[in-house]
Amino acid sequence: MPTPAYSCSKTFSGYPCCHRQWRHQGHCRFVHGYSRSFSFWFRANELDDCGFVVDFSSLKQLEARLADQFDHTFLANADDPLLSTWRQLHDQGALDLRVMANVGMEASAELVWGWANELLHGRDSGRSCCWKVEARENEKNAACFEALPGWFKP
Repeated sequence: MPTPAYSCSKTFSGYPCCHRQWRHQGHCRFVHGYSRSFSFWFRANELDDCGFVVDFSSLKQLEARLADQFDHTFLANADDPLLSTWRQLHDQGALDLRVMANVGMEASAELVWGWANELLHGRDSGRSCCWKVEARENEKNAACFEALPGWFKP
């Protein structure tokens, strides 16, 4: 008999923030904003004592981390040539700066995938994992990151 794989998903939305891709030759090099959302897909080979892959009510720490990073914040790449300006504006209270390796949706999906798996591994000892994240900037544009963490045994 094949090993069962249970799956579920949870979406967190309503994170208005702005960013720019300074290397882009087009309009993405300008500061612009979206209300980001993140959908997480979870997997487990066996359900927990309540019959869940992941108890959604146990994800408040992840939800708080998303809000801290993306709710009314200004995201800047760590190598943005205007980073010192963004830091000055942050210090003056004009923006709430978050510096990231890359502010793009693909990199954002990978970042929060890591956060979800950090939480799950620490709590569930490898019973469940996050195998996919979709980072969405609006109804038209999204990027996904998919991987099973090395500690998860399918």
